[in-house]
Amino acid sequence: MSRIGRLPIEIPAGVEVELNGCTVDAKGSKGKLRQSFSEELTIRREDNTIYVERPSDEPRHRSLHGLTRTLIANMVIGVSQGYSKTLEVVGVGYKFNLKGSLLEIMAGFSHPVNMEAPEGIEFEVPMPTKVIIKGYDKQAVGHVAALIRKVRPPEPYKGKGIKYQGEHIRRKVGKTAK
Repeated sequence: MSRIGRLPIEIPAGVEVELNGCTVDAKGSKGKLRQSFSEELTIRREDNTIYVERPSDEPRHRSLHGLTRTLIANMVIGVSQGYSKTLEVVGVGYKFNLKGSLLEIMAGFSHPVNMEAPEGIEFEVPMPTKVIIKGYDKQAVGHVAALIRKVRPPEPYKGKGIKYQGEHIRRKVGKTAK
């Protein structure tokens, strides 16, 4: 059995989870999420615990088993605690600025790049070189963070650009004079 797939999912207090066949609805203080899963797997609930079971050891069922369990666990954590990612910007004149729900990115272009916060996502700028993306959907938070990083990915020579907090940029040696 899958080591991840067989782990039970504990439902914390304040979170409501409804199982409708292959569809799972999770509702908590942060928001609500709905996702459909494969009908081949069995998702059952006992008290405050959710179990995901597979019908056989076929490779398809094995791969869906761990994936389904992890996605449901992410939904439960997201609606109860939420997710966040932190991005940092490195470079002279590079900075983030928040105007309502609009994130203004100064990243060395002749113009600022504006990004509107999608539904369920909020930006927080504690200092001009750092932005925190918060939301209850793990996939959406990661996608928005990747879109912001894509504006100016870090380059390997001076390390300038937008990077995840704690990300290590492999540096290259520049040209040397003879």
